[in-house]
Amino acid sequence: MLEVLRASGHRVTPVITPAPGEATALARRCVESGADLVLAMGGDGTLNEAANGMIGTHVPLAVMPAGTANVLARELGLPCRSAAAAARLGELVPLRINVGLLRSTGVPSPRYFLLMAGAGFDGHIVYHLNLGLKARLGEVAYWVSAAKELLRRLDEFEAETAGRRFRCTFALASRVKNYAGYMRIATGASLFRDDFQVAIFEGRSTLRYYSVYLFSVLAGRTDRTRGITYLYSPRVEFKPRNGSQIYVQVDGEYAGRLPASVEVVPDALTILAPPAFQPPA
Repeated sequence: MLEVLRASGHRVTPVITPAPGEATALARRCVESGADLVLAMGGDGTLNEAANGMIGTHVPLAVMPAGTANVLARELGLPCRSAAAAARLGELVPLRINVGLLRSTGVPSPRYFLLMAGAGFDGHIVYHLNLGLKARLGEVAYWVSAAKELLRRLDEFEAETAGRRFRCTFALASRVKNYAGYMRIATGASLFRDDFQVAIFEGRSTLRYYSVYLFSVLAGRTDRTRGITYLYSPRVEFKPRNGSQIYVQVDGEYAGRLPASVEVVPDALTILAPPAFQPPA
C-alpha cells in the first residue's frame, strides 16, 4: 500500500497502532501535528478508533481496508484490498457526514461510530468472540461464536424510539445498508440521512434467528417478515429487563452494556469517497 501511495506522489508517514484502542490517540496527534489526511489501514474497528480521534475536525479520513468485513469500504464502493484502494486515492472526494454516538454502561466515555450500533443478539456474539480465532479465520470466527448461541434462550430488553417502545432480543441502529460485510439488514439506511434506520427483532428463540430471520436477511425479505419492525429515528434508548446483562457493539466491536442510548451527531466528520457515492437528488 505504501509503495502504491508513494509511486503516486503522496508523502506518507506510517504509524503503527501498538494495541487495541490506540488508534484514537494516534489519529488525534496526527491532526494536531498538521496532517492533511489520515489513512486508516485495517478493519472497521480500526477505522472507528481513528474516527473517534478526529470528530469535529475537517481533516479527511480515508479507509484502506484490511479487516474482516470492511463494511464501510463496501458501502462506499471501494475495493476491499488496501493496495487497490490506495491506487484510487487520487480520485476520491471529501464528503462531510453525520455519525452516531453511543452512551453505554461499563465504558468510561461516549463512543462515536460510523456504521451501526447493535444491542442484544449480535452484541452478545461480539462480546464472546474469540479474538485469536478471528485473527486466524476472519469472518468464520463470528459464525463460530454465533453457533454457540444456537440453544440459548435469548434475553429480552426494551428499545424505545420514535415514540414507541418494544420488547426485543436484537435491535440495530444503522447508518449503512451493509451488515457483517455481505448481508444487508438496514436497506434504507444512508450516511446522508440525519437519522438511523432502526431494525427491531422480537422473539427469544435462536432457532427463529437461524431459520426465519437469517433466511429473510439473505433473501432480502426482512420488511415482510413477522417479528421484525423497521422505523427511522435520530435517537434510540435501550434498557435491560429483569437484571439481565445485555451487550452492545458498535462497528463490530464490543462497546459496553445496557442501559445505553444512541443518537445522531450532525456534521461530525469528513471522509473520502468515490465521486459516484453522492447523496440522492
